[in-house]
Order: sequence, then C-alpha cells, then structure tokens
Amino acid sequence: MNEHTRQRAVILASGGLDSTVVAAVAQRDGYEIYLLTLAYRQRHAIEIERAAQVASALGARQHRVIEVDLRAIGGSALTDDLPVPKNRSEQDRGQGIPITYVPGRNLIFLSLAAAHAEVLGASVIYFGANVVDYSGYPDCRPEFLRAFEAVVQAGTKAGAEGRRIEVRTPLLSLTKADIVRLGLTLNAPIHLTHSCYDPIGAVACGLCDSCLIRKQGFADAGVEDPIPYAVS
Repeated sequence: MNEHTRQRAVILASGGLDSTVVAAVAQRDGYEIYLLTLAYRQRHAIEIERAAQVASALGARQHRVIEVDLRAIGGSALTDDLPVPKNRSEQDRGQGIPITYVPGRNLIFLSLAAAHAEVLGASVIYFGANVVDYSGYPDCRPEFLRAFEAVVQAGTKAGAEGRRIEVRTPLLSLTKADIVRLGLTLNAPIHLTHSCYDPIGAVACGLCDSCLIRKQGFADAGVEDPIPYAVS
C-alpha cells in the first residue's frame, strides 16, 4: 500500500505511554497517522513537547496542537490550584473518581478529533483509553466511547453522508504491563513519553497515581522504565 492509497487515522496524542503505543498500533494497522495534541493549560504541559518528539520519531504525516483553555473551567488538580494526590495505594486508587479527573476533557478531545478526522477524510480515531488502569475516569469507559460514536454519526456531515468515523481503543482491556510489552514489540518510542501529573521540571514525580501505575506496569512486565523519576 503506497502513501497515496493509505487511509488516514487521527491519533489523540498526549505524549504519554498509552497514546504513544496507540499511535504505533495505528501504524502497524497500515494507517497514515495524524497526531492531535490538546494544550489545555494542564499542569503537566511538558507532555505537549513530548508529543511532538513522539510524532517526529514515528514519522507522523502531521502533528497538530490545538489550544483549549480548560483552566478557565478548573475543577481538577490538573487544571486548578488543587494538590495532586500522592503515594496512594492501589485500593485507594480504585475508589471513586479522583481529583485528577478533568471535567469534560475526553468529550472535548474526541469532539475535536472527530472534527479533524472529518476535514481530513479520516475514517478512524485512535484513542488510548484503558479500563483496567483508568483510575476511575468515567470518560474512559466503553459505554461512553460507543455513545460518542453514535453522536458523531448523528451530528456530522460525514455521518449524514454515510461515512462512519470509528473510535478505536486497542488498549481498552490491557493491563499496563501488557501495554508496555505491546509498545516494545512495536518499537514505540517509549523513552520519549511522559506520564506524570505533577512533574518537577521535566522529571516525573514518581508518586502521583499516573507514575505509580506506570512504574508498576514496567515492573510487572519485567522491563526497566527508561524515564527518570524524582522518587524511584
């Protein structure tokens, strides 16, 4: 399949482990990849820079950054002056919806990805949602994703013309260790990724929920995590 006949896919690319592996999966599936990153004034804005590095390493056809000011809404430790929870146990992480949930984030991100896909003529959006290690976020659940697909079908020109835009979540049921193994198999540039909610400069804190889940995933996979942590 040459460059002129390959189908296009939009990848929601945060610069983190999951979205980077998802981008590598899309390439494996034969798609020409268009990475989309949202700069939403998040506390961990270093991930935007990492997303650009990932896009370059993967040879993406395009990497677009869209600014959306979710700090104007707040309500999350990632977009407001609220402390990021640290050193929580696995049991604590499995209870309730954490303060790192950003109201409406994935709904907004997927809507922009769908608009981008419609303009590009892309038939699929790849999204790194995961229900095993999703930290209680309701907008990573299969019910939400299927409902969103239905909304896109009903409310876009593409849908009205019978062109479906599919949301693919290849990591949905994988453990973090499985995601690490898959990324290594696909030669995803994992060493460029950033997963921390509360970095110290460019260095991951090592204690937030995202860091703890990531570190455990690498440990379970029996692989050394290539990124540095302030607390290992």
